Amino acid sequence: MKAVQFKEHGGPEVLQYTEEAADPSIKANEVLVEVRACALNHLDVWARGGLPGIEIPLPHILGNDVAGVVREVGSLVNWVSAGDEVMLQPGVSCGHCIECLSGRDNLCPEYDIIGYRRDGGYAELVAAPGVNVIKKPQNLKWEEAAALPLVTVTAWHMLVTRARLQPGEDVLIHAAGSGVGSIGIQLARLRGARVIATAGSDEKLARARELGADEVINYTREDWPKEVRRLTAKRGVDVVFEHTGAETWPGSISSLAKNGRLVTCGATSGYDARTDLRQVFYRHVSLLGSFMGSKAELLEAMKFIERGQIRAVVDRTLPLREARRAHELMQDRAQFGKLVLVP
Repeated sequence: MKAVQFKEHGGPEVLQYTEEAADPSIKANEVLVEVRACALNHLDVWARGGLPGIEIPLPHILGNDVAGVVREVGSLVNWVSAGDEVMLQPGVSCGHCIECLSGRDNLCPEYDIIGYRRDGGYAELVAAPGVNVIKKPQNLKWEEAAALPLVTVTAWHMLVTRARLQPGEDVLIHAAGSGVGSIGIQLARLRGARVIATAGSDEKLARARELGADEVINYTREDWPKEVRRLTAKRGVDVVFEHTGAETWPGSISSLAKNGRLVTCGATSGYDARTDLRQVFYRHVSLLGSFMGSKAELLEAMKFIERGQIRAVVDRTLPLREARRAHELMQDRAQFGKLVLVP
């Protein structure tokens, strides 16, 4: 089959397009899916570059977010049929530990992600557990369906489950042009919050307003924590949606109101962030970690996707053989929303 692989860790140049990759085989509890579209995530960049203590079998096929058509089903899968148009929930868990059985499968000790330590969707075919299959809404294009699962379940877990965002609260959404930021804006609006969004260009800020941001801040030319205080009459925001890491961390904490909550799911600008503990205890703020989200949470979010209340934000699609170019665009922050590969 056609696929993009890497045989060693490094920059975008290690990605190699081939037409001779081995077709994946499936287990009894799995399905084989013909990939129609696969969206990029920052996890692809980190996995390609290599992560300390994480062993990724090589050669490796990236791609966490997949939409396609079921070609084959395992003998234990009776709720999916060949020919079904589907999306894949990216999180893979054991299904039998206490976390999985409690509906917290994203905390499973054996948790993995399609395309992370197992082969993913930068290919014509991908194998996935049958329990990860979600029916694709008919109103979604393939690239839209691929652009939604990982960022939607991540944003839902952050804002709904962890931060418990309430109607009327102020929320600061960082990096509005990112995939998770673009969904975070929409979800915060659905929760009835007032959204303040940051981005690095006026064009991205205009797009953020179109998605529902009430106020926008260009962090390249403004003292954004000061601007947050101004927009909230010096009170600060109730929730900070943080996923950029070290560069924004101190400002994010100082932007919180008393009893505010900072929820974080990532560290794209670095993980060694400075925290002034006086800001934490004196103003009674909460720091909340958030990792992916459960299968049930994505199913809850799918109701709003089917109604068109959460929309995929696709910057552009590229053919599979241009995966290297897509990685370069992501690293340069040259997109608004998601980059999608089409085999």
